[in-house]
Amino acid sequence: MTARFSLGIDLGTSNSAMALTELDADRPEIVPVLQVLAPAELGEKPTMASALYLPHPEEFRPDAFALPWGQGEALRIVGQFARDHGALVPDRLVTSAKSWLSNPHIDPRQRTLPWKSESAEDKLSPFECSRLYLEHLKGAFLHAARASGRDWDIGDGQIVVTVPASFDDVARNLTAEAAEAAGLGQVTLLEEPQAAFYAWAARAGRQWRDAVAPGDVILVCDVGGGTADFSLIAVTDVDGALELERISVGEHILLGGDNMDLALAYALRAGLEAEGKALDGWQFLALVHAAARAKIALFEDAALSEAPIAIPSRGASLFAKTISTALPRALLSQIVIDGFFAMTTLDDLPQEGRRAGLQEFGLPYASDPVISKHLARFLGRSLQNVRASDKLAALVGPRASGTALLPTAVLFNGGVFKAEPIRARVLELLASWNGGAPVRALEGFEPDLAVAQGAAVYGRRRATGQGMRIKAGAARSYYVGLETSMPAIPGFRPPVKALCVVPQGMQEGTEQLIEGRTFGLVTGETAEFRFFSSAVRSGDAPGEILPDAERELEETALLEVELPALADVPAGQVVPVRIEAIVTELGTLELWMKHANSDRKWKIEFQVRTQ
Repeated sequence: MTARFSLGIDLGTSNSAMALTELDADRPEIVPVLQVLAPAELGEKPTMASALYLPHPEEFRPDAFALPWGQGEALRIVGQFARDHGALVPDRLVTSAKSWLSNPHIDPRQRTLPWKSESAEDKLSPFECSRLYLEHLKGAFLHAARASGRDWDIGDGQIVVTVPASFDDVARNLTAEAAEAAGLGQVTLLEEPQAAFYAWAARAGRQWRDAVAPGDVILVCDVGGGTADFSLIAVTDVDGALELERISVGEHILLGGDNMDLALAYALRAGLEAEGKALDGWQFLALVHAAARAKIALFEDAALSEAPIAIPSRGASLFAKTISTALPRALLSQIVIDGFFAMTTLDDLPQEGRRAGLQEFGLPYASDPVISKHLARFLGRSLQNVRASDKLAALVGPRASGTALLPTAVLFNGGVFKAEPIRARVLELLASWNGGAPVRALEGFEPDLAVAQGAAVYGRRRATGQGMRIKAGAARSYYVGLETSMPAIPGFRPPVKALCVVPQGMQEGTEQLIEGRTFGLVTGETAEFRFFSSAVRSGDAPGEILPDAERELEETALLEVELPALADVPAGQVVPVRIEAIVTELGTLELWMKHANSDRKWKIEFQVRTQ
């Protein structure tokens, strides 16, 4: 059936948004998200807080949070009220579910959230939380569409859900599966930095080609509430037409605006304590929220020298005191500008810090809060990745020299970059790394809504086949661990080899059979599969074997599964297979083991099956 619209969904770590474009127009419109603002109060906002609150069974009236499209299951509150009220009862609040979904150290289907909560009666998995967010966004979209006289169903549209460029394929596949479970059907996945670029180009119209030129390397710098994400896009000339290719993606860095708010709150609390004013836990949470609002006020109005802050008391007395303080501009600049965006050098990389032998388990937050250092690391790794491939090196030409691949232009994205002083500092930093030569900013961005808008634009272009597309494909090279075949030696464990099954840049809708090689697959008993990836080995080809996976690659998944045995083969006996990798049109990765002597095959994923 022909699509009637394109819906872009930015499923963010801190906030989510939707944008819509009809197929006869290339200008996306933001879809307001109806959500709970207070008990028995609904309202529309351009974004939805990616927060979920699990109320106590007796905390609210059962009908206090009714939605026009129905609740559908046990009361779980999503959106603005969930975040605001949950800040007062944090052990019933789920945040950062997206980061938990991509955490390689936990099972994303395990009911672990709210993390460390001892109050929530029924916990949820990161996968379920993602499904619930998407389910709410779907209901809000259909409600808004029908309110505007559009009698649409989800099946009438091209649905695009964005993911961080740093997501590995395990997290990408889980996101696609959560969307399908939410009733969105088979969605298309798009990297968030690419979506931001599509939004910028759509706003610029035909003039986008005048703003960039062959030889440009564009840094998409995306810092939101909870994460920092970087990508590089190269601009080339092919037969007189501009073409764009994504040439590098960064790591998943849990560092963003929320860290800045927390740092400001700690500094303000220290000042209050020096005055003899102690804060309890509830008041400190209120201070974090107040510091965030004060930060925004100071960045939006350069004439203000400070922003007032009032911290209420929870006392029942009419005379309960409110603690007053202020956030001075000098302190804001010291912590946010000179702290998180310090003027560092290219060889000043993130410090891992000394790790304790025993650690509290949780999200892998960045240990170094200086975003400048993480950006320097990304640009250095990008140069390493480009040099690994003659094709990529040819795209950037003489820029593939020095110690880092420096951009010629930057596109800012994410709520943090709504602040002009932060944008100015990043441009100053890049110029200092570039020998004083300025790096220009691409104008006309809308950092907190661009990802949803760009996803809608991309969906329309997929549906119509018209308009500019960024050449991207797989963001990483992917590998399967191979057991080394060698005689046993006492006291020596042979290294795990790695077979490249998906090269970096492998395009959507293509498949790759490892030619000329047969491998042994264990069936009928539990076997271990180890998966690895690399964002800096763009030159590895399918079938290439690396001698030491643990030393050269990053491990992305460890699966213990039992593959059904063939009827005429004893359990545990190795069967000969050939390996085929598929990157689907929707942007997900499939890996098949095909029996060399029959038409039997096994699909290797979290749920393994044979057919």
